[in-house]
Amino acid sequence: MTDPAEPPDSGDRPETETPPAVTMRERVKTALDAADGALLAELLEALPLSAALRQLLALSAEDRDRLLALVPTDLAAALVEEAPHAAATELVERLDSDRAAEILDVLDSDVQADLIGDLDSDDADAILAEMEPEDAADVRRLVEYDDETAGGLMVAEAFAFPDSATVGDVLRMVVEGDADFERYRGQHPYVTDAENRPIGVVSLRALLTAHKNTKLTTIMVTPMTVPVDAPLDSLEDIFDAETFLGLPVVEADGRLAGVVSRDAVRDAALERAESDSLKRQQVGDELRSMPLWLRSRRRLAWLSANIVLNVIAASVISAYEQTLTAVIAIAVFLPMVSDMSGCSGNQAVGVTMRELSLGVVQPKDAIRVWFKEVSVGAINGIALGVLIALVAWAWKGNPWLGLVIGSALALNTVLAVSIGGVVPLLLKRLGQDPAAASGPLLTTITDMAGFFLVLSLATLMMPYLV
Repeated sequence: MTDPAEPPDSGDRPETETPPAVTMRERVKTALDAADGALLAELLEALPLSAALRQLLALSAEDRDRLLALVPTDLAAALVEEAPHAAATELVERLDSDRAAEILDVLDSDVQADLIGDLDSDDADAILAEMEPEDAADVRRLVEYDDETAGGLMVAEAFAFPDSATVGDVLRMVVEGDADFERYRGQHPYVTDAENRPIGVVSLRALLTAHKNTKLTTIMVTPMTVPVDAPLDSLEDIFDAETFLGLPVVEADGRLAGVVSRDAVRDAALERAESDSLKRQQVGDELRSMPLWLRSRRRLAWLSANIVLNVIAASVISAYEQTLTAVIAIAVFLPMVSDMSGCSGNQAVGVTMRELSLGVVQPKDAIRVWFKEVSVGAINGIALGVLIALVAWAWKGNPWLGLVIGSALALNTVLAVSIGGVVPLLLKRLGQDPAAASGPLLTTITDMAGFFLVLSLATLMMPYLV
């Protein structure tokens, strides 16, 4: 008989398994399948915005559409704004026009214009038709400006007051917390005349120390303005030299068009640098959330072209087949010469691209850039040539082989830095994208030249190599 005080023997009972933890992705998918917008919002708002975006992009395209339709508009807008531009454009493009308009209405006008500008014209017109006429007009105006100009980077919403306004008018808007006041962050009050031309700007110190009945025109100072076509490089220079958080942007006739912020200029410069880096790597704006066949097609466009370029390089080797057969050790050093020269050339490309982005060189400076690169290339080429010559001599026991390999590397390094320094400038002059095209040209030419130099020098020195 079992003692009731003792726990029952559970030896013959099956052990209960601990249920596996439910991942966030599974919880999001469950809420999505249940069409529970409140639960989706609760789950995503508990995450950092970047983590919430990862949950969104991990879904299928159809599920992403459903999620953005279910969650609150503010959250949907935050996710769209957080997404890389290509992904954000795709998210908006797939939505119904009325829902897309609701989401865009929450975003600043510069973000609206960036997204609308990259949409198919029919999709863009459908969304603009759903927006408030005044907002749609601002977006249509901003879309016309180049992305890397003051007009393309500005927001249309300016914290502006007529020249009849007083300090009290400004403070009243701040205290009442106007619904659109958040869009003016980082802006000082601008004063405009009857033609909407900026005639003054008021500092916060002057605003807080003046009587509320004081007219803004009595405490304002003359503002610095920039034209709508001011390039990104010029804007960077201005913000580097000044402490402004923002600058009023004016049309050709002097009318206020919007305000460009320090943050917008900084972000645009970073985006351009990142884009240039990706283009040099032949990646572009690809994201793994994009359709499979689109990603494959984009990559194949570059890879297919490189097949042709490599065939040309291989033909150089084929022309010296007898030399390679006689001195097989040369084959070991061919990739070393082309690779080390290519690295030197890529350094030169990087410096030129940086100087182009900073505006310190222009295509007309190609000769000056070439002289500077040849100087560096000669020093580095000789140093690298001596090093690899010693390696070849020690490895194969033939000083003449070291002389051939070292001389080829030194000469090819000078050629590589010349190409890397000058070709981006020439491509810029021709209206081509230097970031996208410089890399393939450099790689192919340095490969062909490296192979030619090694094999031709080896042919001349054949009596000493065999």
